[in-house]
Amino acid sequence: MQQQDTATAWLPAHTQKIIFLTAAAITLLPVVTPPVALLLGVALAQSSGNPFAAVTPRITHWLLQLSIIGMGFGMNVHNALQTGKDGFLFTIAAIAGTLLTGALLGKLLGIDKKTAHLISCGTAICGGSAIAAIAPVMKAGEKQVSAALGIIFLLNALALFIFPAVGHGLHLTQQQFGLWSAIAIHDTSSVIGAAGKYGEEALQIATTVKLSRALWIIPVALITTGLFKSNTGNIRIPWFIAVFAGAMALNTWAPQFQPTGLFLVKSAKTGLSLTLFLIGTHLSREALRAIGRKPLIHGVILWVMISAATLLAICYMA
Repeated sequence: MQQQDTATAWLPAHTQKIIFLTAAAITLLPVVTPPVALLLGVALAQSSGNPFAAVTPRITHWLLQLSIIGMGFGMNVHNALQTGKDGFLFTIAAIAGTLLTGALLGKLLGIDKKTAHLISCGTAICGGSAIAAIAPVMKAGEKQVSAALGIIFLLNALALFIFPAVGHGLHLTQQQFGLWSAIAIHDTSSVIGAAGKYGEEALQIATTVKLSRALWIIPVALITTGLFKSNTGNIRIPWFIAVFAGAMALNTWAPQFQPTGLFLVKSAKTGLSLTLFLIGTHLSREALRAIGRKPLIHGVILWVMISAATLLAICYMA
């Protein structure tokens, strides 16, 4: 993606930095929810721009992982294991169905194989993290990666607002919404944001299922290696999930740590707001124009199909 939208070039650099840092500080306030933080980031991307675009992706990456680990200090291992067990079959079916459907759609729309595969992996597993892990394995080009990431970021932003509204409209239970959002929303950040807006139980279910889904990066990367006949030396293993599990274990079996855990959970939720703000700042007009019509159609159709199919399955089995 482009580092900065040329439409904001008229602003002095120091003014852009002041506006950006002020907006980032605002997202740390307790009254600012993750969806509002995302909107603030998008508004900034369309107006004054992101003067730190070269470094914010890395900051976002680490901040999201730390926020997820922090969430673990508010969760119970026994509940998480049961939730992961309940969502296991849904996860396998969703990943396989998404990858196969994505490949077919890519051929029908005439999109190059690598772009279609990146979009499919981002939709099937965990959004931008999956794309970042799969891209080196298949030796994808910068334009292919940028298009896939742009689509995922855009749809994540929409999901943060659409999913809670649909959930309330259909009167989904906390368990149903948590499972649905974990499977049908791309990035972990938006899954946590949407589920947290729906309810605490939905948040815990969504976080657990989503992180177990993220582990599928490894087998999908190996499959990608075979499909594109490349080496596997660059597979990125999501190590932070192990730390998240350790945080849950502390919260479950070390009651004396729970007061500190409550503080860490609160800090993690604040960190998530800042994370979504930073993600929003990369949705500039220039970044959106770079996506391309056909890849966008591919991403939207695939997302709608997986969202509708999993919602029907979850409601049917309830």
